[in-house]
Amino acid sequence: MEKREDYHALDIIKVLKDLKTSIDGLSLKETEERLHSSGLNELAREKHVNYLQILLEQFTSPLVLVLLAAIVISLFLHETADAIIITVIVVLNAIIGFRQEYKAEKAIEALQRLASPKARVIRAGKEMRIDSRYLVPGDIILLDTGDKVPADARLLEIFSLQTQEGSLTGESQPVSKTLDVLNTKTALADRINMVYSSTVVTKGRGTAVVTSTGMHSEVGKIATMIQESVREPTPLQKKLKTLGKYLTIAVVAVAVIVFIAGLLGGKPASEMFLTAVALAVAAIPEGLPAVITISLAIGVQRMIKRNALVRKLPSVETLGSVTVICTDKTGTLTHNEMTVRYVWSNGSIFKVTGSGYEASGDFKLGEAKADTKMLQQLLKAGLLCNNAHFTLENGQRQVVGDPTEAALLVSAEKAKLDSKQLMKKEQRTDEIPFSSERKMMSVICGKISYTKGAPDVVLEKCDKVLLKGQVVRLDRDLKKEIMQQNEVFASKALRVLGFAYNDSFTSKESAESNMVFVGLQAMIDPPRKEVKEAIKVCKEAGIRVIMITGDQIMTAKAIAADLGIEGRAVSGLELERIKLEKEIADIGIFARVNPEHKLDIVKALQKKGEIVAMTGDGINDAPALKKADIGISMGITGTDVAKEAADMILTDDNFTSIVNAVEEGRGIFDNIRKFVNYLLSSNLGEITVLLLASLFVLPLPLTAIQILWVNLVTDGLPAVALSRDPHAAGIMKRKPLPPKENIISRQLRWNIISLGVLMGVIVLILFWFYQASGLAKAQTVAFTSLVLFELTRLQIIRSEYKLSLFSNGWLLSAVLGSLLLQLAVIYTPLAAWFGTVKLSLMDWIVMVAANVVLYLLYRVADYVIKKRM
Repeated sequence: MEKREDYHALDIIKVLKDLKTSIDGLSLKETEERLHSSGLNELAREKHVNYLQILLEQFTSPLVLVLLAAIVISLFLHETADAIIITVIVVLNAIIGFRQEYKAEKAIEALQRLASPKARVIRAGKEMRIDSRYLVPGDIILLDTGDKVPADARLLEIFSLQTQEGSLTGESQPVSKTLDVLNTKTALADRINMVYSSTVVTKGRGTAVVTSTGMHSEVGKIATMIQESVREPTPLQKKLKTLGKYLTIAVVAVAVIVFIAGLLGGKPASEMFLTAVALAVAAIPEGLPAVITISLAIGVQRMIKRNALVRKLPSVETLGSVTVICTDKTGTLTHNEMTVRYVWSNGSIFKVTGSGYEASGDFKLGEAKADTKMLQQLLKAGLLCNNAHFTLENGQRQVVGDPTEAALLVSAEKAKLDSKQLMKKEQRTDEIPFSSERKMMSVICGKISYTKGAPDVVLEKCDKVLLKGQVVRLDRDLKKEIMQQNEVFASKALRVLGFAYNDSFTSKESAESNMVFVGLQAMIDPPRKEVKEAIKVCKEAGIRVIMITGDQIMTAKAIAADLGIEGRAVSGLELERIKLEKEIADIGIFARVNPEHKLDIVKALQKKGEIVAMTGDGINDAPALKKADIGISMGITGTDVAKEAADMILTDDNFTSIVNAVEEGRGIFDNIRKFVNYLLSSNLGEITVLLLASLFVLPLPLTAIQILWVNLVTDGLPAVALSRDPHAAGIMKRKPLPPKENIISRQLRWNIISLGVLMGVIVLILFWFYQASGLAKAQTVAFTSLVLFELTRLQIIRSEYKLSLFSNGWLLSAVLGSLLLQLAVIYTPLAAWFGTVKLSLMDWIVMVAANVVLYLLYRVADYVIKKRM
């Protein structure tokens, strides 16, 4: 059977004809044939990510591959100790990464858990209950309040039917259904004559004919997009790959230079080959991969404290590179809790303070606190003409029912109305339910009825109005005034309801005639207080914020204006007509979008070279979350699908936590740059001293074990402690780093070269100066000088970020620990293993003086470099 996409644009007779079915359903034989051709109503599984795959991924980093090569070469040269030490480093690095990253890709499995297990269906004229996986296109299904819709279907019959489709379309309110034929190009969120798989019936009942099942349903299309979406390497992974490539080239180049220099000096080729290879192994910063992994792991722990749970280690740094945040509106920028903001009653406008479902707030008339006695009748109508109620879950109020009705309960509570007492006093005896055709609802409580609905519809049913406590005739001028006020509220994207009561009706049928109009209540899902400041911080940090929502464009524009989100607004329909890649730079709001649109938006931004963070909580967000550079899911309202597709989960569903995470990401990248600078300048110092010694035909100033000791222990401890450095002042006032900028920027490269070469030259001078005291003494001085220089190097590097010497207690402890360990290899029996001898006080004075000379020379070199750049 050919799959169609336009059943919403066909009348019921044509739909049934096209699907070759009837209101009596399919025959049992026909269902078997269709099941064979269309397949089961379930989602295809994606390959699982297993333990072994995650473990093997830890060994694919270019830096780790260089270390693996170093292990092989060390074994070839019979340097067993070196090989063992490097192996331990590689294994520890893999264990840390593996522990942090073991999160299986369960997006499709989570989607499957959402599938409705049972369905009520009519087949061969009989109602039966079957596993929903056996549904086929053409089946007639029955839906009731609380049911999870088992497949995409066109409605045939409805009774006050409403569904909650937020997880699929992003629409924050329950959707009232109709049987009307719609335009072919109607957006998914506006196809109100359809119901969709995995959405929930919140009110009423209905009958529908199945149009799509399994992977052909809207949820199935999303599953396909998730499977087809390839996750790009993170900026950090790309930068580490580049760094690994350049390090490999540098190591090979050094080895070749040393080999040629030795040959020119008259040394045997075999001896120089072994020397060159040994130097190459020594030149590799063995501790760098582990230090980066530990730094990212520490960053993960910091972020957890700031309500951000990161699933993939490299994603921590990606946050610091973000240039655009695409954020959902409902629940992220807003509370996802409808709140009454204004009421019109007795001829006056009252402002209602407070937000969300907490009953804290007041009514204000102008700037003064209002007497709520004159609002009692209006608020009572909202409370009694209501089917919602609250439950308490984990100390939080959760609404059961329509969020709009929940807002009315809260506004009544703010005026100190007791819902239980009122409902007991005025017990409901009958109800005239809401329908999309009538656009209003009434309840009968004994001899009085209360009505709420669209203001224009309710007004038409009223001939009186309550003004200043008196019931007066509702004339044309008063009607006009009320409708003008309704338009003012609506222009602010507020949802407005009108309220009335009737105490003179004689029958249920007459309860909605000749009513007394009591007022308007205008509500909205309000922005979170802290979000406005967070968006301001984003602007200062050079990060663009784009709102993407399934809500109406007017609502989206009102919230965006309130929060300071800039750019023009575009609807989903308009999005299909424009060249997105060309125009996206000017767009700040996307409204009424489909799942495919979100993916298109991410792709368009990435083509522009942006690093994109995408937030979401629904099924519809999953493909875009997976495609984005950093996918961010909501921890409280997020579906399992969204969480499994995301790189990061917000445990408080708050936009501000994203901004906090970006700040952490920037701080982590700063720290990565610090210890790359620190470790590579140390290695360059070692290379310089060994290379110059070879060129000047001097003995080796450092032994292999001494080089490994400096690289892994005396340098390694402070490098790890740098991960604990506080963020530099004004870190969120800097522009994001250009996506293509490497870890080693041009300026950083010259810093490493100047500092490393100066260190190497000074160490070689000390070695040459002490040769008369014996080779062991000269090597000990050279070895210890390198360790002492680390304190100078650390403060030089940290001063670039305006950090004081005592701002990181961990670092001070690490430096002290390194010095104590160095003393241990000089003044304890370990000296025999390291080939060191005891140093005198004068030797220490000479080395400290050399430190001062290093600092002064570097400052001069740094000044010259900055002036020329």
